[in-house]
Amino acid sequence: VAKLCVCDLLVAQCDVNCCCDPDCSADDFSLFTTCSVPIVTGDSRLCSQKAALYSLDVEANPPERIFKLIDQVNPSVFCIHATNYKEALSFRSPEMPTSENFDQLLERFGSAAFSAEPDSWDENRDAESPSGANETYRYEYGVPIQTVDGFLRLPSPVISSRCSDANPAGFLVNQATKCTRSVSMETCGSVQAVSMLFYINSSILAVPTSRQMVNITVQSLVLQSLNGTQTLLGDSDVLRLPMALGELCINIVLGVSYHVTYTDAGEITEAAVSFVLGAINKAALSIQQSFEISFAQINTKPVPLSGNPGYVVGLPVRAGFRPHGYPFPGENFLAAFNTNKYNQLTILQSTSNQDCLAAQGPRTPVLFGYNMISGCKLRITAAMKCQPLSQTLLDLLKGQSFPEYVASFGNSQAQDVLDWVPITHLRISEQRISNTFQSSCQIPVSLEIEVKWTKYGSLVNPQARIVNVTATITTTTLQQLPSGRERTIPITSSVVFTDVSSPAEPGYKAWPTINVKLPFDFFFPF
Repeated sequence: VAKLCVCDLLVAQCDVNCCCDPDCSADDFSLFTTCSVPIVTGDSRLCSQKAALYSLDVEANPPERIFKLIDQVNPSVFCIHATNYKEALSFRSPEMPTSENFDQLLERFGSAAFSAEPDSWDENRDAESPSGANETYRYEYGVPIQTVDGFLRLPSPVISSRCSDANPAGFLVNQATKCTRSVSMETCGSVQAVSMLFYINSSILAVPTSRQMVNITVQSLVLQSLNGTQTLLGDSDVLRLPMALGELCINIVLGVSYHVTYTDAGEITEAAVSFVLGAINKAALSIQQSFEISFAQINTKPVPLSGNPGYVVGLPVRAGFRPHGYPFPGENFLAAFNTNKYNQLTILQSTSNQDCLAAQGPRTPVLFGYNMISGCKLRITAAMKCQPLSQTLLDLLKGQSFPEYVASFGNSQAQDVLDWVPITHLRISEQRISNTFQSSCQIPVSLEIEVKWTKYGSLVNPQARIVNVTATITTTTLQQLPSGRERTIPITSSVVFTDVSSPAEPGYKAWPTINVKLPFDFFFPF
């Protein structure tokens, strides 16, 4: 509880009157008027637990913060004596029913009551090992990935461009770094960080503080010559160590790329690495190394993200549609488009010749925050049939497979159905009455997409979240042209982003004010 702080909202900054904020110094505490959170506890349902007490000694000069750690007793008779069922302390995503496991799930959970108890209960587990009470049984975002001998290292530059091997790789934190390392012909065999063995000789723990290990396998090897030419090797299982060869030192590690596979329960299942190996000559005094790590959830198709979590301006709006019979076919919620492998919302792409009938196929992604408009010109002749023309224009505006849903966040996962916003479809007709011709039909002439989004989360770091998407098809009445006559009409697609964030309530102040009484000599000697 000494590390918990619910009022610590600002990153690397001191929160006013937050006595448990680790970013506050003694000078900051001297200006506080009170402690906004005087007591911090863990689970209030426990019979006995530690509590952190915070207060201010206003009699001191200057005022000081007082911290105490006490044992707090819960007087309720319905308190929890020991949390011996650790799995109840964290949430795991339920198993999705498919055609293969539906009968098994129905047999297990289909009755009026079912047992959720683990296979064995150990009431004395906490008493026997109190030091492990705060151990984590799954990886969480940003937690350093543990190995047998420490942490998975991802070297990065420090104050200068020199490489530091003390940077741990964080779980689900995609990183890419470049740094410079001193190495020469004489030392290439003794510098560990230029050897493949330095990056694969330690196994990763599947979950923190566990005995289950995941070996790092070599996925690919690429050789880079002195002039920069790269060659992919076929035998990636061979360990190539740095060695002197004539006037060169070969098999120097120039690039490392990790790829980690994990489950939705925060467990690492696989770890692979790709190397770029090069060579140096006698004139070289240092090399530049690049390091990268990426993550992918097991049994899911990785797609590019557009933010984490909120959308980033300029990145594509992610979209998809639900397969028929979901969820029983065992497919992901997000399905691949016929012409759009990255699952993005797209509109018609303008071409140089502006001919609609020649513009079918090319699409441009809708970028978050960018109002866009595109179009083409349609030349109509008397020989054209109305119904085939109407369907052709509709396919031109919407594409081959217009999505049904849009991701509310830039990192929405395919299996999180509630994170996807359905697209509302509207149809507007423009009536153009003419007494010259008797026969007429409706053809679509424009597609207008309105994306409504809002600021979500903290005022300090708001995240962009899509809350509504409307696609409006506008049709017009096309009159039958006489023989030999032609007509040209514009066909347009547009996207508009609208901020629908709720305004601040009356009397609400977005920025906090500090109500403090300054000491009489605060401005001394000024």
